[in-house]
Amino acid sequence: MNRIALFPGSFDPFTAGHLNILRRALTMFDEVVVAVGINQDKPGFFDMDKRLEIIRQATEGMDGVSIVKYDNLTIDACRERGIRHIVRGVRNMIDFETERSIADANRRLAPEIETIIIPTAQEFAHISSSAVRDILRHGGDISSFIAEGVTL
Repeated sequence: MNRIALFPGSFDPFTAGHLNILRRALTMFDEVVVAVGINQDKPGFFDMDKRLEIIRQATEGMDGVSIVKYDNLTIDACRERGIRHIVRGVRNMIDFETERSIADANRRLAPEIETIIIPTAQEFAHISSSAVRDILRHGGDISSFIAEGVTL
């Protein structure tokens, strides 16, 4: 039986920290589905096609990775695909508390789906999509914040 996890997020953009979480999740699961959420209230910095392309570039050559977009509840995206695990990454205790609250709500709505929270490796803890967007807006160098080989 294949163990599959859903790794959801807006990934605007997908960072080196996201890639770290994905690689570590692949040590626990046979397949990880990177699920890019569509939030109608937040148009995003990058459009959906660009986000998907960035993730494709970052994960090129990686076995066990698929990429989808979704616009419903994460637990419903899991149910539609027969997935029983959600992977979430955290950088600090603030992220952890937020993710724990979401995991608790998801467990209440879908007790059959378990959330796995993975702390990012220390060297990526300072990286956030918000920081990358801010650096981009001001013309800074983001090369150490995104996966090698990704072009924006």
